[in-house]
Amino acid sequence: MSVTRKAYLGILLFGLISLFGDIVYEGARGVLPTYLELLGASAFLVGLVFGLSDALCFGFRLLSGYVADVTRAYWVFMLLGYGLIIALPSIGLASGLWLVIALILTERVGKALRTPARNTLLSVVGESVGAGKTFGLHELLDQVGAISGPLIMALLLRYVKDFNLSFIALYAPYAALALVLFLTYKTLKSFVSESIKQRYKFDKASLKSMPKSLWLYIAAVFANTMGLIHVTLMLYKAYNYFEAWFIPLLYLVVQAVDAGAAPIAGWLYDKIGRKILLVPFAISMMPSILALTGGREALIAAMVFFGLVLGMQESVYRATIADLAPLERRGLAYGLFDSAYGFGFMASGMIFGFIMTTAIPLIGVIYSIILELSALTLLSLSLVIKK
Repeated sequence: MSVTRKAYLGILLFGLISLFGDIVYEGARGVLPTYLELLGASAFLVGLVFGLSDALCFGFRLLSGYVADVTRAYWVFMLLGYGLIIALPSIGLASGLWLVIALILTERVGKALRTPARNTLLSVVGESVGAGKTFGLHELLDQVGAISGPLIMALLLRYVKDFNLSFIALYAPYAALALVLFLTYKTLKSFVSESIKQRYKFDKASLKSMPKSLWLYIAAVFANTMGLIHVTLMLYKAYNYFEAWFIPLLYLVVQAVDAGAAPIAGWLYDKIGRKILLVPFAISMMPSILALTGGREALIAAMVFFGLVLGMQESVYRATIADLAPLERRGLAYGLFDSAYGFGFMASGMIFGFIMTTAIPLIGVIYSIILELSALTLLSLSLVIKK
């Protein structure tokens, strides 16, 4: 099999892993804000929980990415991390608000373990195809699962009318995930490991010499996510307008827009480079403005804008790291990127959750505009610096 065909096979397999993983994860995420609200959680607590979950999910990647680089145990981190997705179907067997929160956080730790390793393996698999296409196609398959998950949960809640049974049903796609993960490991382990071994030159001293453009870019991503309202808070607010079973369909809208935006953004990235990042950064203030100041229609529009930004975050934001960081530092670079992304969303969840609880939307609008303009400035600086 040619290298290019092997690359596309690898992208397909990694995409299927993410597809089944996202049926579980995004299916649960589409209903969890409503479920937590029914268990007695306030908007601030929901923002805090999902903000903290993002901090764990993304912040811990700095350590997991570094250790994965040092040990080259990329497959171990990936297998263990995907295994912890089992926490989400297990919510159906849990009782009480705090146990549910603990399971949410457990799954996020798993994502922290798997993602830098997976992104590094995927970037190696798809080198002959191009970073933009690789991550764009991967995100497209990922979003098939991200759309299917909320749809499945909406149907279950509509007809089964039971949150616990709906969560338990997610054990089925989890089993499919485990099977595809095993097949991917058996199929690609030798191909990827040999490629890494031939070019791998890890040097601890080199960790101090990350390109300035990378640091500026990471700072821009941090400001960008701090100023973007957390999607779970929009879903929390949606319970004011819609029945519980319908809210996952709103999350499906986010994922569908994400699915369409990701491959297009990836293709444009390979054509025009990092300048495409100016688009999602520029529109990132729109979800916050619309969700905080408007009603039902504005909330739906906010979710569409959020989907556009999310699609580019999941494709070209990640592809940029592959282009800015050399292979021997790429796991760490993804860890730094994900830490900035996660702590930015932790701040976002807490700040916007507090704003929604105190009902002072104008402060949130001003805050979002200032943060997104700062992010655009940092991004522009990163684009003009060569090293």
